[in-house]
Amino acid sequence: MRQTVVDFLSVPKDLRQEYWQDTVQKNRLSLFIICIMIVGMELFNMARVLFMSSAKLGTLNNRIYFGLYCSLFLVGLLFLIFFRPMRKLPVRAQWGLQCGVLIFTFLWHAGINAYDLLRDPNNGTSIVTTAILGLAVFIQAPALYSTLCIAAGYALFLALAGHIIEPGDLLNFTITAIVALAMSMTRSHSAVIRLRAHREIARANEQLHELLQKDPLTGLLNRAAFQRCAEALLKDPAQSGALTMLIADLDDFKAINDHYGHPAGDAVLCAAAKALSSAFPHAAGIGRLGGDEFSVLLCGPITQEVLEARTRELLAWLSAITWQGLAIRPSCSVGGCAVRLPGPAYDQIYTQADNALYEAKRQGKGLCVLNQL
Repeated sequence: MRQTVVDFLSVPKDLRQEYWQDTVQKNRLSLFIICIMIVGMELFNMARVLFMSSAKLGTLNNRIYFGLYCSLFLVGLLFLIFFRPMRKLPVRAQWGLQCGVLIFTFLWHAGINAYDLLRDPNNGTSIVTTAILGLAVFIQAPALYSTLCIAAGYALFLALAGHIIEPGDLLNFTITAIVALAMSMTRSHSAVIRLRAHREIARANEQLHELLQKDPLTGLLNRAAFQRCAEALLKDPAQSGALTMLIADLDDFKAINDHYGHPAGDAVLCAAAKALSSAFPHAAGIGRLGGDEFSVLLCGPITQEVLEARTRELLAWLSAITWQGLAIRPSCSVGGCAVRLPGPAYDQIYTQADNALYEAKRQGKGLCVLNQL
């Protein structure tokens, strides 16, 4: 039970940064609207004292009211003046400033309502009650902050005017404070639930996007994703130098499926994917184009001699593949096309690499051929 209450009132550590960002963003708009209303209303109240009152500032009472109106007007005006510059501050600094404005505004309403009651006990508690409900409805804050803020306003109000409040008004005011605190806590908890749900949705979308990018069997890029990767490199004006596309095709893969079965064939494809990753550890992208055909993107120049060395390394990795203790020893042929960046269209490079692959197959398989475009 205790842990349940703690969980309800607290913000989880992993969500705190998002919670503060969300809180600051929501409160920014609420406070902007509130401060516009404050500036307008207090301008009217100051004008009422200066121009509509026969005593003007000649009485202590008018001077007290005028001072209160000026103080709230100044806080609201300063918030509006620094509204845009404050957005450049860190989130915690923004929250600190918002917190200061909120506490001052709330305690101000408690203080002026108490002064009204001291002057006339029949004035009621409508001002501070409205402030408490407004804090709960329009401001998002952690439960601890809401508790401290409402408790401070409640204590200040009772300290100043509790002795002259009618018992019925005091009961209504206390109930209102409790309801406002419950509303504020519930709103904070709802924000945590919403942020948690958004994070889960974002994680699910990220996983779905990743699945759409990858070949389900080997975990490499699928054909479409590999093409997008290549086209991005070819069109990127920041890229310079050379780009090489390789196409690797397993030799006589159908014979492996026919002799050992499709599960063995799938195992060979997965092992071949790992072999390619090992032979080309710095590749810009490795994908499975379909069937037993793979593709590799290499940034930087490559020569026929280097490609032959990499192919021998790849063949060594492939020769170690086994299936249920049986040495399968698959082989592959590699064709490549090297271009200068920014390069020609993807289809043109792919065609040249594919032609080089067929030439490697024609020369006897287990070989590599590199075309320069």
